[in-house]
Amino acid sequence: MRYLGFDAYEKSIHTTGSSVVFMAREGDEIVIICVPKAGAPEPLGFTGQDLGDGRLRVPLTHENAGVLRKHFPFTAPVRGLQRDRSFGVGDRLGIATPGHIQVFETCDVFPVFAQQSIRELNLTGRTYEDVLDAVSFAVFKEGFTKGFGADGDHLKTVKDVEYALSLGFSMITLDCSDYIKPEDADPSPLSQTYRDKYLNKAFILGEGITLSFTEKELQQSIGVYAEAIGFARDIYARFFKDRRYEADFEISIDETSTPTTPLQHFFVAQELMDAGVSFATLAPRFCGEFQKGIDYRGDAAQFEAEIKIHGVIARHFGYKLSIHSGSDKFSVFPSIGRETQGVFHVKTAGTNWLEAMRVVALADPGLYREVHCYALAVFEEAAAYYHVTPDLARIPPVDSLTDGEVPGLLDHPDARQLIHITYGLILNKKNPDGSYTFKDRLYRLWRSHEGLYAERLAAHIGKHLTLLGVEKS
Repeated sequence: MRYLGFDAYEKSIHTTGSSVVFMAREGDEIVIICVPKAGAPEPLGFTGQDLGDGRLRVPLTHENAGVLRKHFPFTAPVRGLQRDRSFGVGDRLGIATPGHIQVFETCDVFPVFAQQSIRELNLTGRTYEDVLDAVSFAVFKEGFTKGFGADGDHLKTVKDVEYALSLGFSMITLDCSDYIKPEDADPSPLSQTYRDKYLNKAFILGEGITLSFTEKELQQSIGVYAEAIGFARDIYARFFKDRRYEADFEISIDETSTPTTPLQHFFVAQELMDAGVSFATLAPRFCGEFQKGIDYRGDAAQFEAEIKIHGVIARHFGYKLSIHSGSDKFSVFPSIGRETQGVFHVKTAGTNWLEAMRVVALADPGLYREVHCYALAVFEEAAAYYHVTPDLARIPPVDSLTDGEVPGLLDHPDARQLIHITYGLILNKKNPDGSYTFKDRLYRLWRSHEGLYAERLAAHIGKHLTLLGVEKS
């Protein structure tokens, strides 16, 4: 819309004090415009170009994002895992939030719009400042005032936890995988303390569930998880115990090769509680396979039986189950929604990137073909970072497809995993002169088709929420 002489985004028009602040498009650039309503301009603290008459043109910099969060608190992350339902939507590109907002504006679920791991930052060349600022600007532009979270995802070190928390991230996911031992490790002798605490006892959790340990099961639980529990306890004491930071604490024990049995889940939770560790969510490694960007693989009946017990354990102790690698697990979403009684945290990430690549396939099949061929060439290098098992031979040769058939590759499980895990190499590939081979062309395409991308994301993430049983608010 045309507003005060600018091509303004209507939903972004807000007031603070005696100034009107909004976002406007100038060619390919989006900026913030500050206009005084009357009298002398109010010194808001933005840094930008003086346009005369007190008007200010403000570029979207990190410093200006901080000022925006100060004057418009809805652009800053808040804690939200206390809500029954929460959902993380990792945006590797910094352009997905408008599409996500279309979903969460009408759904009774708390969104975590800013969600990235250090691994993802390293692969995309972004920072946590970039991640948070992109979301702050997007929620301001779209006028989304319902609140959102920011998750420092899968953090493994004190340094990384402090980095995210110092920027105001409202949630930390502690990845304990470096401290989880393999199940076939030599068991340690059982101390009398553990014997007295767990053996020859029936743990009645309610809802018809009672658990008990054999000596072997107890030894295995201790051997696999004791060091991870100690790591979580230390991080909690350092950052959360004395309310040094006001943020939600999630504990992840899912990045392992073997599933977390319900009995092991109970052991981990009991030990954490007894150590005084307060956490909002816990992510077990469920049976079957939660591979990236594709549906669940495994025995669905076993999964349903086990998540029922996992759900009871979480309710017994008073936290939420967190489901990681939740992208596209459509066949088990109804079980997750039902057996958690609608109280859960689900994380997605790569599926948002895949929808961006679907837009490329729809709008410029030739560019997609280039990217696809490069992804095939570097697949083995990318596979070192992820547990995926695609059969590349099953992917139809991209040059054998018509332009109209190319987007269908984004529905092919093996092709999805190919594109899913190679994103960092695709975005970072450079030509001999130092220019990016794909990145700049991809972003130009996404900017020119931002409406299509938002539409695709709204439909795709909306399908996730519908199958989880989330109702529109």
